[in-house]
Amino acid sequence: MEHRVPFTGHLIFIGFGSITRATLPLLLGQDHVPVQHITVIAPVIEKNIWFKERGISFVPKALTEPTFVQILDRFVRRGDFIVNLSVEVSSLALMAYAFNKGALYLDTCVEPWAGGYDDPQLSLSRRTNYALRYQVLALQKKLGKGPTAVVAHGANPGLITHLLKAGLVELAVQLNHPLPHNSEGVDWARLCMETGIKVIHFAERDTQRSKQIKQDDEFVNTWSVEGFISEGCQPAELGWGTHERSWPSSARRHRFGSRNAIYLERPSASIRVKTWTPLAGPCLGLMITHHEAASTADLLTVKDQRQLIYRPTLYYAYRPCNDALLSMHELIGRGWQSPPRQRILNGEIDSGGIDALGVLLMGHELNAYWFGSVLSIDEARALLPFNNATSLQVAAGVLAGIVWAVEHPDRGIVEPEQMDYERVLEVARPYLGSLVGKRTDWQPSAAFYETSRNRAAFDWQFEQFIRL
Repeated sequence: MEHRVPFTGHLIFIGFGSITRATLPLLLGQDHVPVQHITVIAPVIEKNIWFKERGISFVPKALTEPTFVQILDRFVRRGDFIVNLSVEVSSLALMAYAFNKGALYLDTCVEPWAGGYDDPQLSLSRRTNYALRYQVLALQKKLGKGPTAVVAHGANPGLITHLLKAGLVELAVQLNHPLPHNSEGVDWARLCMETGIKVIHFAERDTQRSKQIKQDDEFVNTWSVEGFISEGCQPAELGWGTHERSWPSSARRHRFGSRNAIYLERPSASIRVKTWTPLAGPCLGLMITHHEAASTADLLTVKDQRQLIYRPTLYYAYRPCNDALLSMHELIGRGWQSPPRQRILNGEIDSGGIDALGVLLMGHELNAYWFGSVLSIDEARALLPFNNATSLQVAAGVLAGIVWAVEHPDRGIVEPEQMDYERVLEVARPYLGSLVGKRTDWQPSAAFYETSRNRAAFDWQFEQFIRL
């Protein structure tokens, strides 16, 4: 158990979307961090009576590049905590601001200012999460030690990295494989290499369904519509494994950084990949771009001097709820132009839907092993108001990141890979439903390989997963 440092500051939330609404009740009801005062700053504030009755203050302002310092200066003092759950507000700008103010910081993804994801003056490489991450790493190097800023820590990216480490430990136990160590603790890269893991999916399936039928010209989702569209429009990205023999169509390498990840010259929501979760088994997921594709690729790379020895292929494989999947297909059909209406599913969700969020570890002696959170809409509703299964998993990641930052207030900019996975999961665990580990014989091309050649020759190539 980590020493719990008392927090006496002011919590300033940026944005009042579905994830802020999900997180605030959780924060008010927990015992880890004392909550004295919370202010929410957002351009649109609706249906906030419940929150105001519990003492939360609201400021109807949009943070823009010319105005954000002036607005935040009215509320932020040394020792406060900025929780950035907004869209189109620069994470880099807020991280630097928080550092200079002596305030803690957390976000759930690295956001640019409005227009940053599709700026025509930027190359595709510079529009990726890989590129955004390198801007964060440059700022980390520039600022050095100081107030902790937790980057990209929701459900995924964020919680998924800690589930990955827990899943690797569970797999090692099943394989009776000792955990290799280095100066920082478990050597995760060597563990992956020694157990023979070739591919890792951050594999999520959402089966929540609405009682209200999705309408034409409406984008429906179980979490942020703007966030999902932004990710879906960015180029597809993946950490590139050393076992891969063929080069994907439209794939490109970056010309800067560690070059541990590659990108495709196609929007990530247009790329379908075969994957597997405990919810009904095999499915087609969208290869939505995420921060962890690059940050976890760094964590799991083995080098001898400067020579690359090992890395698994890894990427996000997401089967969203039916209405969100249909909404994304319609978005593509509209030429990637957002429809006029948006709806976040919550109260109208039928009983019985589930979000399974986890990691699928493939290529080892047990073939494939999924580990993660299986949370139902019924469990989420019983725990907290304003939550569905998806938003509560994100909120659990936000809460755990806040607690970790309060307990480690002087670490500077940190990614999930640099955090204590056991402590994070300890805080998040009550809100994650069941933590499930399940082995499967599934392979993405099994039926073909059983009829055409010895299935044992299957070698987990990216081309065997992708559906164009």
